[in-house]
Amino acid sequence: MSESSILPVRGRAVRPSGRHRRPVPSHLPPEAPALVLATLGDASGVAADLAALIRGDNPQIEVRLAGLGEDGKELTSELEDAARERPEDGTAAIVVPLLTGPHPVADGLIARAVASSGVSVTVTESLGPHPLLAEALHIRLAERDLARADRMRLLNVSSPVDGVVMTTVGGENAAAEAQPTAVLLASRLTLPVLVASLDSAPEVAGAVERLRGIGAQRIALSPCLIGPEAVLGLAEAAAAKAGADCAEPLGAHGLIADLAARAYGSVLAAG
Repeated sequence: MSESSILPVRGRAVRPSGRHRRPVPSHLPPEAPALVLATLGDASGVAADLAALIRGDNPQIEVRLAGLGEDGKELTSELEDAARERPEDGTAAIVVPLLTGPHPVADGLIARAVASSGVSVTVTESLGPHPLLAEALHIRLAERDLARADRMRLLNVSSPVDGVVMTTVGGENAAAEAQPTAVLLASRLTLPVLVASLDSAPEVAGAVERLRGIGAQRIALSPCLIGPEAVLGLAEAAAAKAGADCAEPLGAHGLIADLAARAYGSVLAAG
């Protein structure tokens, strides 16, 4: 779906394209839709930190945060509250999933919550693929000394690793959707980057074996995860089993906050 075709629909989710995101306007009218961040689990930790970053950088936006829990009722409540503060004929909220890719459980919970709310809501796509996501992954690798931080010196400094496995959760579809981000990350690192899933095929062990088959000895895992969507320590355990190093998940990185705000801004620009 192109951004130009976005229309708010009462009671169901619409997924506009997130590939060409625009910044949020510096001034918004009081009736502008709320930005509702939807996260797996509860509204704490990394998700709360990201919400705080977005509020700090975009004080003109009303930012709400809803944990999806097991039934999505918290998101339904947030959407209903947002609708009560806005004109009945307008879009009450723009829901931005705090996910780097599709996730069947989260997507289902969000769709049911939107339907239960009965209000006019737009749901954006997940935050990836996007160049800013690849940049954040690069930074997390560099923080663990698993990548060169300065791309200007790529020809002069040897790489700390020979290959990278970018890991996802959410099944095979999420892994497939992550391929463009892997290409962008490979371009930044000038290294082979393969995608593997932590909860389905393609498996981490297979990706590591493929890299070793082309001569890579030092391999790092790059979790393409914000955090709440995966069991704590899942990526680290997979890395240890495969004999690889592991970067930190993306977490509350400023670039992730920027991507969420841009997803919101793109819906406004297309309206």
